[in-house]
Amino acid sequence: MNTYITGAVIKRLREAKGITQTELAEQIGVSSKAVSKWETAKGLPDITLIEPLSKALGVSVMELMSGEPIINQNRSANLLRSKFYVCPLCGNILHATGDAVISCCGITLPPFEADEADGEHIVTIERVEDEHFVTVHHEMTKTHYISFAAYVTGDRMQFVKFYPEGNAEARFQFRGNGYLYLYCNHHGLMKQAVRKTK
Repeated sequence: MNTYITGAVIKRLREAKGITQTELAEQIGVSSKAVSKWETAKGLPDITLIEPLSKALGVSVMELMSGEPIINQNRSANLLRSKFYVCPLCGNILHATGDAVISCCGITLPPFEADEADGEHIVTIERVEDEHFVTVHHEMTKTHYISFAAYVTGDRMQFVKFYPEGNAEARFQFRGNGYLYLYCNHHGLMKQAVRKTK
């Protein structure tokens, strides 16, 4: 993490929870003077107190560290609000149906903003029986490749992982209108609207 908890965050979260400095101190086993020092920027909580502090304040460790509480505004989990995260260290691909604090390999991952697919990432879609065969015309070398494709509608997601030196091809069942997402390891996340054809 490249940030640490600030006194202002501790104070704001404590007051939102409706507890006093003394009550917070009792819950985590420190003196109220220590909590006062943290909140007035005259000291910082020890790293061993981070987990108990987040529990006492009713937030996750990541929310405490970032100072931003996560409020789920996507109660129905509409997949069209999907966010994709890719770890730059291990390549792990993570998905959320709205705002989330996601970390992998010890770093907090920002969600990718999807750009419209461009001329370097050409996609062809052919109907084959009751499916659609999607081909991404893109090099698939060990250093430059398409990592995955996903077809997302409001109620479902189909996901296919690609690998270097393989083909960036997949079959999807297009049901309703949605978006086809592609992730290029050099150019990031792209999407294009897909309208179901009869």
